[in-house]
Amino acid sequence: MKLFTPIDLGTMRLANRVVVPAMVTRLAGEDGRVTDALRARYLRFAKGRPGLIVIEAMSVHGGKSGPLLRLSSDDFIADQARLVRDMKEAAPGLKVVPQIIHFLKIARSGWRQKPADLTLDEIRAVVAQYGAAAERARRCGYDGVELHMAHAYTVSSFLSRLNQRPDAYGRSLENRMRLMTEILLEVRARVGPDFPVGVRYDGEECIKNGYTLQDSRLIAVRIAQLGAAWISISAGGKFEDAVAKPGVPVYPYTGYSGDRCMPPASYPDGANLYLSEGIKAHLVAAGFATPVVATGKIRTPELAESVLEKGQADLVGMARAMLADPDWVVKVASGRADHLVRCVYGNVCKNLDENFRMVVCYLWPKGALNAPDSADTSAPEWKRDGSLVGRESAGRVHLTWDEATDAEGIYGYEIYRAADAAEFDHVNSVKGTTYVDKGVVAGVVYRYFVRAYDFAGNRSPRSRELRIALAAPSFEAGARAEGG
Repeated sequence: MKLFTPIDLGTMRLANRVVVPAMVTRLAGEDGRVTDALRARYLRFAKGRPGLIVIEAMSVHGGKSGPLLRLSSDDFIADQARLVRDMKEAAPGLKVVPQIIHFLKIARSGWRQKPADLTLDEIRAVVAQYGAAAERARRCGYDGVELHMAHAYTVSSFLSRLNQRPDAYGRSLENRMRLMTEILLEVRARVGPDFPVGVRYDGEECIKNGYTLQDSRLIAVRIAQLGAAWISISAGGKFEDAVAKPGVPVYPYTGYSGDRCMPPASYPDGANLYLSEGIKAHLVAAGFATPVVATGKIRTPELAESVLEKGQADLVGMARAMLADPDWVVKVASGRADHLVRCVYGNVCKNLDENFRMVVCYLWPKGALNAPDSADTSAPEWKRDGSLVGRESAGRVHLTWDEATDAEGIYGYEIYRAADAAEFDHVNSVKGTTYVDKGVVAGVVYRYFVRAYDFAGNRSPRSRELRIALAAPSFEAGARAEGG
């Protein structure tokens, strides 16, 4: 598979093309330091041997920011250096970079700082802070650094079409790119030409009057011109459409743009691939070979490989899929894709972050801070005969099945569904032995089966297959409803 071929990001060679993008954990200390829990989270990721791990966003400036990592002073270097050493010892050959971020101020009252509020001296300070933090990243032993220029934060806010500063930092696209350009030039001057620098930014803002692919492909060319070693594409995550809650700082992932940033189960797989594809094509047409990272609900090995084969991107970023199963790469590379613990994209992890709680995966055992780590090879078995029963009620299909048993314990149950003559597809995973399918429609014959899985991803045999035919709507019923 092309997914497991090496690729160079500047002077950094990755063993494969799977990236763990920066993910908020809320496991850092309130003082911005690495805690034992956070270290354990990243060691678990390292054991899965992706090509690149991007450590969660860390602040380039001081000030209170809750459980967020920082690189705002030399005081944090020893802490970060130990984390890098531990990860590389756990997975020799692994490449690790930090994502560094500057964010504008927000208040519980709903007030938030905007680009127009910054003085020229404050803008110059932002540039200098990025440069200093990137230099510290090199001193920590990281393999490179990723500059966070996406979502609701400072640089993205300057890139936004809503940035109407009346000076050289707003309104026109060239002016909106000025802060980004100055940061990239400053970082490169501070770290030198042999330390890879990547950029993560929005391929589309996903808000009214925000920029789209028309602008983002031009932004990508500027980033490439400035020598970035890779470009990672995100989307949305903006304050402008966030849902406000009284007395709580606004969270930028609660509106439509938040869904576009982390597409939930209701969105199609690869929902944002058109962005990486359009940006990659524009870069190539402009004569640049800068590698592009695609993200956004890329959940299966088949889709990940297709992204690379079609040239939609050069690398694949999988955040929630890797949270659900950090061993994704090891399992797929060794031909054990059927052992994957599949993310269900219910976005419980996102909701935990929204409520300022430690981020864990819904699928993990209750109370766990990491995914299970098991070498078990025995598959679960059904306690009885693997019966699956169901009924239709109020436009839903209610399923119930036998329990399964396993030497270590049952991790969960996967529900598979096929409509009419279509192939079976994994539609959800649950911890119990019941499921309500709300995605059915009248006039279709549905078939179901269930498989239990354990902590290592071993699967039980299929349950008995269940067939449920939903009656087609009648013309008479529709006419009565209209005339009601």
